[in-house]
Amino acid sequence: MNEHTVDLIAIDGPAGSGKSSVSKEIARRLGYGYLDTGAAYRALAWHVLERGADTEDAEAVRAAASDFPLRQGLDPDDRRVLVGDTEVTDAIRESRVSAAVSGVARVPEVRVQVNEMFRRIVAEAPYPAVVVEGRDITTVVAPDAPVRILLTAAPEVRAARRANELGAENASAVAEALHKRDARDSTMVDFLTAAPGVDVVDSTALDFPQTVEAVLAVIERRRGDGRGVDNG
Repeated sequence: MNEHTVDLIAIDGPAGSGKSSVSKEIARRLGYGYLDTGAAYRALAWHVLERGADTEDAEAVRAAASDFPLRQGLDPDDRRVLVGDTEVTDAIRESRVSAAVSGVARVPEVRVQVNEMFRRIVAEAPYPAVVVEGRDITTVVAPDAPVRILLTAAPEVRAARRANELGAENASAVAEALHKRDARDSTMVDFLTAAPGVDVVDSTALDFPQTVEAVLAVIERRRGDGRGVDNG
């Protein structure tokens, strides 16, 4: 992001790694904005489905992306997502959208378009910095961010956390869905291997507060190196 006017903390990682909840807490603690890039892809998938199309149809996805009136703020405590005047905050978490979102993200031209949208949102942010989280954030969207973190955990731990988040009784089904999503998404981007200059935080043996503290420690260290974000 060479043209951004604010600093960035880029947090990448696989499903169930805790990157969303950790990123929101980091933004609250530091007084930064928070951008959930996954919500934007989910909203686009919802938009495609509402048009009666299939996200496996690349042309349909491109057509939907060309008319995608997304409204998404940066307040970590206001996570409303709208497509036009329709609030889709809850709808984009439905299983039909979760199953469709990878099809949207697989279209290269759409990824370029959405990434440019992310860059524009960050550049116009009324915050001293923005915590941006999602797949390939540290390598494609913000490869020159002053702080880049890969947040990961063992697959079985990620699956258990996701099942707990969803209140799912069938943990094995949640685990299977998570592993399938990892397999699909790994064909587009390597989200399990840290690129050069990216710090890894493995939360397998950490609870939520400990994970937050581990991420804050990375941010503080990068500040000490003279490469991190400013306190504002």
